Amino acid sequence: MALALSLLGTAWCRAAHHEPRVHALLSRQGKDTVRIDAPARALRCTGPGGQIGRGLLLQGVNGGNGVLVWLRTPDSMTTGAWPVLQRGDTLTTRGATVGVRFMLGEMARGAPLDSGTVWVTRADSAIALVARGTGAETLTSTRMAVEATFDAVPIGADTASCRFQM
Repeated sequence: MALALSLLGTAWCRAAHHEPRVHALLSRQGKDTVRIDAPARALRCTGPGGQIGRGLLLQGVNGGNGVLVWLRTPDSMTTGAWPVLQRGDTLTTRGATVGVRFMLGEMARGAPLDSGTVWVTRADSAIALVARGTGAETLTSTRMAVEATFDAVPIGADTASCRFQM
């Protein structure tokens, strides 16, 4: 009995495991609201030739629902406000490209944000941010408001190619 209580006490005192997450609220004008709660990760971007640089890619996916944020920067990651970039913007060196994907029934929907701001609040070995903006749903052109919050997401050692392609 004493051993069981000792083991129970040890388990109770351990810190809870923090799984980085993204929480998002998508509001389709005059239609409905979609909530996304998904595990999140952050990857360093690689540029041409595989060198590390050009920003970070954050993603959170749960089933067919997800949020993707590309923080584009030619140099170091900084805290503060980042402008949301248009999907085809290849000239602006610093900003954020944000997109969401969600399921309505059996149909996949999505929207790239075309206006808004991303607030980066932590940028050491982990990153936290809030993205707020609007965009047009790709299938119906319905305007959508998005607010996505990434908790403190550790910046992994893995990399992803963050090349822009149309």
